[in-house]
Amino acid sequence: MSSTIMKRDYRNNRSALFDGIEEGGIRAAPSYSHEIDEQENDRAMDGLQDRVLLLKRLTGDIHEEVESHNRVLDRMGNEMDSSRGILSGTMDRFKMVFETKSSRRMFTLVASFVVIFLIVYYLTKR
Repeated sequence: MSSTIMKRDYRNNRSALFDGIEEGGIRAAPSYSHEIDEQENDRAMDGLQDRVLLLKRLTGDIHEEVESHNRVLDRMGNEMDSSRGILSGTMDRFKMVFETKSSRRMFTLVASFVVIFLIVYYLTKR
């Protein structure tokens, strides 16, 4: 019994929902058309216009922020590329120095750096 009542309610709700639809458009019920007021329509239009303007300003601000971030990221990428080039050149120079020097000279160079570092450390510790 409950099932038949639910089906009947569904049909009634559906017919009430689609009652005003005709071929080619929607026809408003006579009682509803009397309730529509021109001033309410104007207020609704003004409200929509205000919302559209707000959304337009908001999207403009978002666009400016995105452009600003893109410029910062581009600069950062360019600086990283130049840093990578400098480091690559430095590494190439180190390789060249290590390949051309004999192992004895390299040992002397490293030992002298270690001794200088220990002397400076000892003097600053006092």
